[in-house]
Amino acid sequence: MEVFKDLLFGFSVVLQPMNLLYCFFGVLIGTLVGVLPGVGPAAALSLLLPVTFHVPPVSTIILLAGIMYGAMYGGSTTSILLNIPGEAASVVTCLDGYQMARKGRAGPALGISAFGSFIAGTITIFMLIFLAPPLANFALKFGPPEYFALMVLGLSIMVYLARGSIVNALIMVCFGLILGTIGLDQMTGVPRFIYKSTTLMDGIGLIQVVIGLFGVSEVLINVERTFKQEIFETKMKGLLPNREDWRRSIGPIGRGTVIGFFLGIIPGMSVMIPTFVSYVVEKKLSKHPERFGTGMIEGVAGPESANNAASTGTLVPTLSLGIPTGAATALLLGALMIHGLRPGPLLIQEAPDVFWGLVASLYAGNVMLLVLNLPLIGLWVKILKIPYHFLFSLILLLCIIGSYITNNNPYDVIIMVIFGLVGYLMKKFDYEAAPLVLALVLGPMMEKAFRRSLMLSEGGFGIFFTRPISASFLIMALLILLSPLFLKRTRLRENLRAGG
Repeated sequence: MEVFKDLLFGFSVVLQPMNLLYCFFGVLIGTLVGVLPGVGPAAALSLLLPVTFHVPPVSTIILLAGIMYGAMYGGSTTSILLNIPGEAASVVTCLDGYQMARKGRAGPALGISAFGSFIAGTITIFMLIFLAPPLANFALKFGPPEYFALMVLGLSIMVYLARGSIVNALIMVCFGLILGTIGLDQMTGVPRFIYKSTTLMDGIGLIQVVIGLFGVSEVLINVERTFKQEIFETKMKGLLPNREDWRRSIGPIGRGTVIGFFLGIIPGMSVMIPTFVSYVVEKKLSKHPERFGTGMIEGVAGPESANNAASTGTLVPTLSLGIPTGAATALLLGALMIHGLRPGPLLIQEAPDVFWGLVASLYAGNVMLLVLNLPLIGLWVKILKIPYHFLFSLILLLCIIGSYITNNNPYDVIIMVIFGLVGYLMKKFDYEAAPLVLALVLGPMMEKAFRRSLMLSEGGFGIFFTRPISASFLIMALLILLSPLFLKRTRLRENLRAGG
């Protein structure tokens, strides 16, 4: 009953007119970000983060979270009508959603996408409520060694689940950790790697890094591409799925919700993985798997539910342990730190209005998204016809303004441009930005936990291995990083046996 009392407190926070307005703007911007191909939620969050400096912490988190899960809703529109995923998690929706549109069933496809996302979002909110507080209470038993080991485990999972090479992901993690050491030493106050620059005294700004890596680099990459904006013309009728559609979709929605939520909890899990897993599961369970890819509504309902559930699942480790699961949640974590809040198990106790206000805003935002998405589909289609050179010019302008206004320092713009070029080269050579951002956010906290652990043990490294929780996390991290070598050796043996 205590949980429901806390949830009511959360609704009393989010239903304040100002917070409700921020929630509305968040989901509206998120939907727009999801609709526009080439603009991801991480880029939108990085652009709007400077704007929230003079906004209360509760409103800031409600706004940023609204953008994050709103993008999951919006991405389905372009997938179904254009066969272009507006957001990475909506790639799978293209397979059957676009085919449904070509058959004149764009309405039911968009309808089941919106309703499936709403149902998944509602169910996973209650999962978050019942899972995050106990996890936070367990984490209260952690000392500096446990926190250090947990962060090492989180980064290891991120490296293992990286889209490209594990070596490339490790390089990005190391690069992020090095960037995190720039500035004044946290414990002694000694300047490190600042090269007599007053701008670097406070370290490399998270906002400048993420705006460069996600905003500027995205503009540079998309300027190279030639987009052919062909919107499939179809009449928007029958947005409400019929009884047969619901009968075929209710199972995929339920399975997609569970798959998305529990895979979303894992640090480093790409948003695309839960949707692909959901699609594969539905194809395996179907009596007619050969029809998938020809306009099966199950191929829309399952993945769309999974990606919305995953966006809620990512908040579990972020809020309860202080471990972000990806670039977008790393920015949420950064926003909490900028506002002087300590992310992790103490957040629920120290800032209950932030935690429970955010949880309640997820439900309010899902209701708003359901109302926004279906009636405004015509508007989103018109926005898609905006020429890309106008769109990307505006994004670049917002990047410059957002980077400058954080400290009113022109050198911050130079840092942003440098990381924009770095991000562009990273995309060209298949290096992911998410491990770098995660390492940059976690790096200072890891260093502090590591040095405090050594102070407790008077310089002995054994403290990390004599404490059960810390030792377990480190062993798991080691096994995760070494597992590709064992898998490679096993496959080599199998190939030799097959050849022999």
